[in-house]
Amino acid sequence: MAEAKRDYYEVLGVDKNADDAALKKAYRALAKKYHPDMNPGDAEAEKKFKEASEAYAVLSDPDKRRQYDQFGHAAFESGGMGGGGFDFSGMDFSDIFGDLFGGMFGGGRRSSNGPMKGSNIRTSVRVTFEEACFGCDKELELTLKDECGTCHGSGARPGSSKETCPKCGGKGQVVYTSQSFFGTVRNVQTCPDCGGSGKIIKDKCPDCHGTGYIASRKKIQVSIPAGIDDGQSIRIREKGEPGVNGGPRGDLLVEVIVQRHPTFQRQDYNIFSTVPISFAIAALGGEVLIDTVDGRVAYSVKAGTQTDTRVRLKGKGVPSLRDKNVRGDHYVTLIVETPTKLSSEAKDLLKKFDAATSGSLDAVKEAEGKTDPPGGKGKKKKGLFN
Repeated sequence: MAEAKRDYYEVLGVDKNADDAALKKAYRALAKKYHPDMNPGDAEAEKKFKEASEAYAVLSDPDKRRQYDQFGHAAFESGGMGGGGFDFSGMDFSDIFGDLFGGMFGGGRRSSNGPMKGSNIRTSVRVTFEEACFGCDKELELTLKDECGTCHGSGARPGSSKETCPKCGGKGQVVYTSQSFFGTVRNVQTCPDCGGSGKIIKDKCPDCHGTGYIASRKKIQVSIPAGIDDGQSIRIREKGEPGVNGGPRGDLLVEVIVQRHPTFQRQDYNIFSTVPISFAIAALGGEVLIDTVDGRVAYSVKAGTQTDTRVRLKGKGVPSLRDKNVRGDHYVTLIVETPTKLSSEAKDLLKKFDAATSGSLDAVKEAEGKTDPPGGKGKKKKGLFN
C-alpha cells in the first residue's frame, strides 16, 4: 500500500493563506537543507527534497493550488503526479537556485566584459576637535594607479594587441553542464582565463606587466567640512581604482577620526563641559571665565548656585554640516569646589560663618570663644555679640 502523502502546506511549514513570497521563502530554506548536492548519498534528504519540490510546484501555480485547495491530492491522481512521479518540466527554478548553487538553471554571474567602474579606495585622516568644528584642509599621500604610459592601458607590449580568448570565444563566460535531480543543468561562470574580459594578452607590456596601470605615490588634498563628526566619511569622486574596459574610476572614501578633547565632549552639534567655581562665587554670585571652541567667554554666576547646575551658552556649539551659520549650544555644568587646605584664620572664619548661618546663638558664642571654660568663668573675647 502506497504511503499517504502529507499536506503540502504542512510540508512547506506555511499556513493556507501564505502568499507567493512566503511560499518561496519556505521552499528555499528546505531546498537548501535537503538538496541532493548538499547531501550526497542521503536517501532520506533526497526524499524530503522531492516532497518539498512537489509541494512548491503545486502551491506556487495558481490553477494547481486552487484545485488542491478544493480536492486535495485527489485532484492530481490521474495527472503528472500519478505513479511515475511529479512532472517538473513546466517549472522555472532559476530564481530559487540561482544564488544558492552557483548559477544552476541558467543563473550565475553576468558577463563582465563590459565597462565597469573601478573599486573604491578607503583611507582615514585624523583631525583635532577644533578642526572638526570649523573645517580645515588636509593633505593625504596615497598609492594610486594610473594608465601605463608605455602601453596606454592596453597591457600589451607596444606593437602587439590583445587577442580573443580561445576558452570563452570572447564572451567572457564559460558554460558547464552537470547532472542533477532535475536532469541536465547549465552552470554559467566567469571565464577563468580572461577574467571575463573576453581578451587575453600573450605579449605583455614590460613596464606594467600586462595590468595596464602603474602605481605611484600621490598627494591628495582633502577639504574637511565644518561640523563633521567622528566616523563620518568624505567621498572624493573618481580618485579610486581605475575602471575596467573603459569604465570610470572608483571613488576615494576618507573616514574622519576626531581626536578626543581634554575637556569638551560632543553630542550631535552640542558641546558639554564642566567648570569648577569657588564656594564664595556660588554663594554670593560673580563672574567666571569659561573655555569654549571660540575662546574664553565671561559668564555671570547667580548667587546661591548649587553644584551640578547646568547652564547653556547659546550658539557656542558645533556648526551644522548643512548650514555653517547654524550652530549647536555649549552646555556647562558648574561644580562647586570644596577647599582642602585652609589656614587657621580661614578655618575660624568658616566656623563663624557656619555658626552665623545656622541660626543658633550658642553656636555663634562658642565660635567666638565667649562660653565659660569648665570649672569657672574665663575671660571672654570680643566678637559679633559683644
